[in-house]
Amino acid sequence: MNRRITLIRHAKSDWGHPELSDFDRPLNQRGEHDAPFMGDILKQQNIAFDLVLASPARRAITTAKEICNTLDYEPNNIEQKRELYLASATEMLHIIQSVDDAVNHLALVSHNPGITTLVNMLGDMPIGNMPTCGIAILQTGIGSWAELETNTCKTIDFLFPKRFS
Repeated sequence: MNRRITLIRHAKSDWGHPELSDFDRPLNQRGEHDAPFMGDILKQQNIAFDLVLASPARRAITTAKEICNTLDYEPNNIEQKRELYLASATEMLHIIQSVDDAVNHLALVSHNPGITTLVNMLGDMPIGNMPTCGIAILQTGIGSWAELETNTCKTIDFLFPKRFS
């Protein structure tokens, strides 16, 4: 069976509000542009998610909603997982391993450094850093998400806003 995992780092956040907690930081102007733009890029590639998991941090859930809006994935169906907020790659892997096997294409929206480490842990194309609003699309032949392990995926594509500017 071919399963896909689309790993997404949240878009650029706004550091101009020191009174806000890290969790509550919004997207900045560039982030507000990049999230729907990258959704359009995914739409052009006929990407469709069966399930979207996202960190509930404001910058991550906003990114997820903007991308999902573009892909006709109902934003209210995004599963917000508190444990994705600043999760390590290993923690993210455990979350993915618990996904229902009815899901064939999973999207996960989270934060660095965990998301970069996870891309490198699973995929076959090392990346130095997952930029903001960067997207790595991985494919794996596992039968069950529980079987997902290090080096079990092929990196299909690595997309990021500056690649298209």
